[in-house]
Amino acid sequence: MLGVGHLGKIHLQCLGQLHGRFLLTGFYDPDAGRAGEVEREFGLRRFGSVEELLAAVEAVDIVTPTVTHYELARTALEQGKHLFIEKPVTHTLEEARALIRLRDERKAIVQVGHVERFNPALLSLEGVSLEPMFIEGHRLAMFNPRGTDVSVVHDLMIHDLDILLKIVSSEVAQVSASGVAVVSETPDICNARIEFANGCVANLTASRISLKQMRKMRLFQRDAYISLDFLDKQAQIVRLVDPAGPAHPSGAPLMELPTARGPRQLYVEMPRIEPVNAIKMELETFAESIAAGRPPEVTLEDGYRALHVAEWISREIERLQDVKRL
Repeated sequence: MLGVGHLGKIHLQCLGQLHGRFLLTGFYDPDAGRAGEVEREFGLRRFGSVEELLAAVEAVDIVTPTVTHYELARTALEQGKHLFIEKPVTHTLEEARALIRLRDERKAIVQVGHVERFNPALLSLEGVSLEPMFIEGHRLAMFNPRGTDVSVVHDLMIHDLDILLKIVSSEVAQVSASGVAVVSETPDICNARIEFANGCVANLTASRISLKQMRKMRLFQRDAYISLDFLDKQAQIVRLVDPAGPAHPSGAPLMELPTARGPRQLYVEMPRIEPVNAIKMELETFAESIAAGRPPEVTLEDGYRALHVAEWISREIERLQDVKRL
């Protein structure tokens, strides 16, 4: 384990619960005070250096500031270690490409920590046909100094970017965005419009200076509206069904509505939510990927694509700011 800050300690707790999946060897953190506290709290071996830790393990979990990801991951991969690496995968796209090349050379398993992939709300849609043409997302958080080493795009919005790229079967064609730095040196609030080649449009807002917490996404597709609440872990599907058609959801319709295409019946479904610990689940799938020698649930390429769009958004914010200064 590399890094035992707030999130790192959560990872340690989850790893400790995965009996039979991992043998938790120890950790390294350059902050001596914090490392001492964790050593006492968890009763784990505290390694004196990155190199000492890597020599004792087969896989490593990197939960450190983004700017350190590349060097730590590169060092671990050069020694043939499997990696779990928190999002954003790296600080730059060039670094992410270099890790992809090195992973292929060393034939290692590398999973990126886009934890919302394992949110029960999203998991409840397994088996549901998703063909959205408009998506709206809001990810709002109250200010916390943690994470301000990167912009709100890379800190919060990147979760929704990864989900978009997972559920929309098309390439990103165009991006426009605006953002404002309020309390830190990088944007703290951002709105982005993302257009896909298939015509789907996503409108995302992320803020880390909100007075309330919100993590919601709404998907609109032909004859269906899907609402996801990642914070409260809830999902809802509203369908318009042709009563003369061959397929009907179970149960009675909520109401019948007149439309330009004739009468339609309105059904509301609440997908079954299975309570899971998302961080524990992503680490468990990492272990399963290593054991089976198969690609992880969230690959380096997934992390690269999310970072690519995040960088695109950041460039658009800077471009708009440059125009305003003219």
